[in-house]
Amino acid sequence: MEDIEHRTVNVNGINMHLAENGEGPVILFLHGFPELWYTWRHQIIALASLGYKAVAPDLRGYGDTDSPPSITSYTTFHMVGDLVALLDIVAPDQDKVFVVGHDWGALIAWHLCLYRPDRVKAMVNMSVFLSPRNPKRKPLESLRAAYGNDYYICRFQEPGEIEAEFAQLGTATVLKEFLTYRNPGPLFLPKGKGFGHPPDASIVLPPWLSEEDINYYASKYEKTGFTGGVNYYRDLDLNWELNAAWTGAKINVPVKFIVGDLDLTYNVPGTKDYIHKGGFKRDVPLLEEVVVLEGVGHFIHEEKPDEINKHIYDFFQKF
Repeated sequence: MEDIEHRTVNVNGINMHLAENGEGPVILFLHGFPELWYTWRHQIIALASLGYKAVAPDLRGYGDTDSPPSITSYTTFHMVGDLVALLDIVAPDQDKVFVVGHDWGALIAWHLCLYRPDRVKAMVNMSVFLSPRNPKRKPLESLRAAYGNDYYICRFQEPGEIEAEFAQLGTATVLKEFLTYRNPGPLFLPKGKGFGHPPDASIVLPPWLSEEDINYYASKYEKTGFTGGVNYYRDLDLNWELNAAWTGAKINVPVKFIVGDLDLTYNVPGTKDYIHKGGFKRDVPLLEEVVVLEGVGHFIHEEKPDEINKHIYDFFQKF
């Protein structure tokens, strides 16, 4: 970890913190919720040792990167704008870079490829598959119809509400609850009931997640709160409106997709058919491989770092 270098750069009107290591072709790592650059610690060290320059920012609203106060400052256009400016700084002599995304980072990576395929050589995306825009229905309307108002994304919508509940539970507890979630079904957060466990219940950490890891995450979220990360969810419908012009657009970048079979995303009704029966390949014509890891949950790159590192390296070596 001591080999990882840190710096802050100005991109798209905000200060962005990034961790980096190595020399060579750039791999841009994009984290999800509720994470930070730190979620890629195993990948940064491994890929740097294999001849790549690994770059992992704290995304807008997270960690040591600025958190703009306006809820509407967290759209896919803001994110991709941040990343294009970041690439101009970290890879000034590389027209295209490799990209690895997970969770919200995967969703942002899809949009980076959608808006600026000229900047991406190839991509490994994890957990969150490409969800084509449905022109007939806004995302939140669809989610409420499918899961009801206690579904976590629906609970995240009212500004300040979920933050107050998380504050009562305590930052470290909230992080443990999310990072150890292994139920392949949807996540519900009924009002005032937290994650459904007694407040004093101890949460057993899996072997791949230490108290030291939790402490690092908590040290950052104690300072920033969860609002920045939650604002991504609050802009889902705004993204839907802004992305109208890309309805039906294809992802024209070579892609490898990896997901755990216990991941809640993989177990959303209709997902397996979409991924394995032609829909995914239709929307991502250069989809080269889909890997499903058995017995693995959502935080796949932390749970199985060695396997994921090999998948990333083997795929990018083709280019």
